[in-house]
Amino acid sequence: MREAMEQRETVVEVKDLVKKFGDRAVLNGVSLKIRKGETFVIMGGSGCGKSTLLRHMIGNLKPTSGSVFLLGQDITEKYGADLDEVRKKIGMSFQSSALFDSMTVAENVSLPLVEHTKIEPSIIDIMVKMKLELVGLRGFEDLLPSEISGGMKKRVGLARAIAMDPQIIFYDEPTAGLDPIVAAVIDKLIIDLSQKLNVTSVVVTHDMKSVMAIADRIAMLYEGKVLEVGTVDEIKNSPNEMVQQFINGNFDGPIKFFQQKDDYLETLTQ
Repeated sequence: MREAMEQRETVVEVKDLVKKFGDRAVLNGVSLKIRKGETFVIMGGSGCGKSTLLRHMIGNLKPTSGSVFLLGQDITEKYGADLDEVRKKIGMSFQSSALFDSMTVAENVSLPLVEHTKIEPSIIDIMVKMKLELVGLRGFEDLLPSEISGGMKKRVGLARAIAMDPQIIFYDEPTAGLDPIVAAVIDKLIIDLSQKLNVTSVVVTHDMKSVMAIADRIAMLYEGKVLEVGTVDEIKNSPNEMVQQFINGNFDGPIKFFQQKDDYLETLTQ
């Protein structure tokens, strides 16, 4: 199984990525390869650089040095319309759902199709219903975001992320703020969509229950560097004390929190 995964095409590659804000290196030489069809989870504590890494992977940030290859193209060298062409092949599920309050569920889901295609409105309506069916929300098309729950908003955001039939879906903290049952529903959706749509899923999270439920492989970031990469079993059995401290949620260990005021304030901004 692992050998078959290793032979798959690389669809996201991060090479020696460095990102500095002032004198501080938020990412400090990150290198990763993500393969077609896998669910790859990036985990780590607050301020470790995982959200910054995600923003580089989707082209929202440019690195200080290093490269990000998305579907074989170096997006660090692309701007404007050229970058947009590559990004049409990916979907993004935001932590906050990022729905437009004045638009209905259907209008939110259809937005990428309306903006980036010339598909007839009647066909878009059918496609929207199909996407909502996939996330278990068929029949909710005419409701506003204010009329649905937080978990449902997450699913609407996910339906929008798959509207353009992406090859890769990026998830930013998909279970944040959800109760355990709804979080489990989102985890199952991530797994189901990966299988049904044959997409690659890249998930940024610090929810360890979610990590262990959905991941094919895991990368742990610490202080802007990749601490370890492995399967769920490899991470669970890692001899690295930092990895064990994080996945078991132990206060005592080599990872020290809030050692000084500046560390605390810095963490709050990440």
